[in-house]
Amino acid sequence: MRIALIARYLVRFLIAWLLAAPVATALGAGLDPAVLAALAGDDTDAKLQAIGELGRSPDPAASRLLEGLASERLYVTGEGRVLLDTGKGAIDPGTGMGATLPPDAGTVTINNRLRRAIDGALAESRLRAPDPAVRMAAAQRLQQTSQESVLPLIVQALASETDAQVRSALEIAQANLELKSADPAVRRHAVQILGRSENSTFIPVLTAMTSQDSQGGYAEPDAGVREAAQAALRAIDRHQTAIEWAGNLFYGVSLGSVLLLAALGLAITFGLMGVINMAHGELLMIGAYATYIVQSAFRAWAPAWLDWYVIAALPVAFVVTALVGMALERTVIRWLYGRPLETLLATWGISLILMQLVRSLFGAQNVEVSNPGWMTGGITVMGGLVLTYNRIVIIGFAFLVLFFVWALLNHTRLGLFVRAITQNRRMADCVGVPTGRIDMLAFGLGSGIAGLAGVALSQLGNVGPDLGRGYIVDSFMVVVLGGVGQLAGTVIAALGLGGLNKFLEPYAGAVLAKIAILVLIVLFVQKRPQGLFAPRGRSVE
Repeated sequence: MRIALIARYLVRFLIAWLLAAPVATALGAGLDPAVLAALAGDDTDAKLQAIGELGRSPDPAASRLLEGLASERLYVTGEGRVLLDTGKGAIDPGTGMGATLPPDAGTVTINNRLRRAIDGALAESRLRAPDPAVRMAAAQRLQQTSQESVLPLIVQALASETDAQVRSALEIAQANLELKSADPAVRRHAVQILGRSENSTFIPVLTAMTSQDSQGGYAEPDAGVREAAQAALRAIDRHQTAIEWAGNLFYGVSLGSVLLLAALGLAITFGLMGVINMAHGELLMIGAYATYIVQSAFRAWAPAWLDWYVIAALPVAFVVTALVGMALERTVIRWLYGRPLETLLATWGISLILMQLVRSLFGAQNVEVSNPGWMTGGITVMGGLVLTYNRIVIIGFAFLVLFFVWALLNHTRLGLFVRAITQNRRMADCVGVPTGRIDMLAFGLGSGIAGLAGVALSQLGNVGPDLGRGYIVDSFMVVVLGGVGQLAGTVIAALGLGGLNKFLEPYAGAVLAKIAILVLIVLFVQKRPQGLFAPRGRSVE
């Protein structure tokens, strides 16, 4: 009986211990009672000292106690006992054991001065966190502090920090504090850190150090520090120039990819078939509105799959614009082959009809087509240049479409017939090539590619009835510059015009940049009418 009774009590003890273990370990073994007593008292200076000790403590329990103090979850009982409300029960920080929160417990009050101290102490404590994101947030918070007492802690954290981004943030925090030092060598070291950071936000600080007042005196009295500040400004300026050039190159390639998508369809309808289709821009617009319709359908009937509406919009836009193009070819353009002026006027009228039809169906205002989640955001490179995901995807998509068009024209029966008609329409007709049907399919192919370009354009801005007007002239320039019917020339011309436009815009403005490009193309065509790549075979005639 006695053994059974002992065993029963032992089992009860083990069960109680296991149930209490999660709560008991929430704050560890316990914190210094003197620190807790200071937090429970009314002396602000004592509270500040206690908060500082908690921030410097390596114990994770100290960080949790500071978080509880900041969120007003720290209580004091009538007996002066400090308890922390974890949301799942109260804990005694002095013992680390669970406790019951009595009704007479009052919240530990904090003022703005204490809040600032808590923020700094939390940042110090979080510098030891295993998660780099937590340490980065702590380092960024320390960049805002003016307490020189945390400088040794930052130096200590730098000695053990392995993450490059966190190290950079800590160095900036260190420099901000060292700039206030009375020692010129320390200030010079801070300026060198700011120069290595290559961060443009420090330009005003560094410029102020090298500036003179009306009396001829310098804000920074030491000549060595001023020289270091000037060197830091030059380093930052070089880095910003490199970022600007890299950004212009990226956005130039991005614009060139859009022009390539817009011009690929025109390269078939105008370059291979000789049709001046002024409604080509409206085919881009139809592709963009098809994307908007697919997005609306996904929002209404398949919201869980909304992130993939762009993938579904690609075949829809291609088919819709291809059908519109084939209908246009069968009803109007087939009667106007070899009559460029009449074709230009007819397709211009059709473009006006299409724009008015879209205004009647969707309204004159722009509609919003949002990027899916996997195309939102970007990659930060060189410390300041953001390569957005939507533009990266569009660049890759443009070259993917280019590959399929090249494969279609060079390795399929339809492509063989298109090239045969381009070389010699009469001979192709004599050997049995169905020229009428091939014309319709080729025009549908070029129109479908324009629809794909519309899908891409919908991911870069708003969609409206006038969307295509901004690209029709540029598309013709790309085709003419690259060489009529030459895909390689179209690629080089699109990327070249896109890059040149983005490099000229910062100096001449958007309008003058386009005018300068147009003048250059006119001069180039005067010297080389066949474009970058001259046509070969009988099509030259």
